[in-house]
Amino acid sequence: MVAMMKEMAQRHQVVAITHLPQIAASGNEHYFVYKENLKGKSLSKIRKLQHEERETEIAKMIGGDHPSAAALQSARELLNR
Repeated sequence: MVAMMKEMAQRHQVVAITHLPQIAASGNEHYFVYKENLKGKSLSKIRKLQHEERETEIAKMIGGDHPSAAALQSARELLNR
């Protein structure tokens, strides 16, 4: 799957929404999509992640909301491939 997406990305812009750390780590840029409730309305928002935030979010995909040192190390390794 990752190889196919990288091949497509050579000719086209590819946007992927995933919960799979292996797929997410292969991206050049990462964005965090979230919902916010304001005055009874639910708003979808998005923000670009910085390098450390990318690592943390991928570690959360691996190990949950409070990632361990091992999950953070795995995230670093995935991002450095």
